[in-house]
Amino acid sequence: MDHYAVIGNPVAHSRSPVIHRLFAVATGQEMTYQALLAPRDGFAQTLRAFVGRGGRGANVTLPFKEEAAAIVDRLDPDAGLAGAVNTVVVAADGTLAGFNTDGIGLIADLRNGLGVQLAGARILMLGAGGAARGAIGPLLGAGCALLALCNRTPVRAAAVAAVFADRRVTVIDGSDVRDPFDLIINATSASLTGATVALPPRAIGAESTFYDMVYGDAARASLETALSLGARVVSDGLGMLVEQAAAAFALWRGVRPDTKAVIAELRAQIEESAL
Repeated sequence: MDHYAVIGNPVAHSRSPVIHRLFAVATGQEMTYQALLAPRDGFAQTLRAFVGRGGRGANVTLPFKEEAAAIVDRLDPDAGLAGAVNTVVVAADGTLAGFNTDGIGLIADLRNGLGVQLAGARILMLGAGGAARGAIGPLLGAGCALLALCNRTPVRAAAVAAVFADRRVTVIDGSDVRDPFDLIINATSASLTGATVALPPRAIGAESTFYDMVYGDAARASLETALSLGARVVSDGLGMLVEQAAAAFALWRGVRPDTKAVIAELRAQIEESAL
C-alpha cells in the first residue's frame, strides 16, 4: 500500500486527508493519507523521514511551499515560476519532483464551478506571496487580457511581476484603481488571520466576480464586503482546494477523480459545523 501525507504547521485543520480518502474510495485506489506536523525549522527533515518510511508523495501547505521548491531535485515549470511547491512526487529512485497545482485548481474552479470566462478578462490579484505566484502563470495561460497585482508592499509585487516578465502583468496601488475588474482574487493571508481584506472599492462593479482563496468562515467577511460593494458573484476557495488536490492525486495515481461530489460533501460538512 502506498503512503501519502500533507505537511504543514499548523496542519491539524487540514481537510486534505478527508479529500484524498474520498478520492481513493471513488477511484478504487489502495493508499493511506495522513497529516504531518513539521517544526517550523524542520520541514526538510520531516519530508525526508516520511520518504524514508516509504512515502510516495506529499502535499505541502503553509509555511513550507517556498522551502519545498528549494529542496526538491526537479521542478515543474509552473512551480519554478511560482517559486513554490505544493505537491511532491517521489520517483522510483527516491528523487523528489516538485509541482504546484494551486493555479490548476483555481482555474478549474473558476471555469467549472463558477463559469468565469478567463480569456480576455481583466484580473486584479490581491497579494504577492506564494499563493499569488502559484496562480499567475495558469491565469496568463488561460488568456487573461490583464493581470494587476496589488500588495501592501509594492516592491514585492514588482519583484513578482518581473519574474513573469509579461506585459499583461502590472503593479497597481489600490488608491489608483479607477475602473472595475472582471475578476478580483484575494490571495492574501488576511482572511486566515481574521484581518479585514483591503478591497479597492472601485475595483468591483456590477459584473465583477470576487474570489477568496480561503474557504469557510474565514472568508465570510471578505465575501460580504465584496457583495456590499456590488459584486455580481462571490466565492470562497473550497472548490480550489478540492481541484488542486485532484490534480495532485492525478500526479500520484495516474487518474483524476471527479470533484463535484467531494466539493458538495465538504460544503455540507462546513455548513453543518457552523450551525
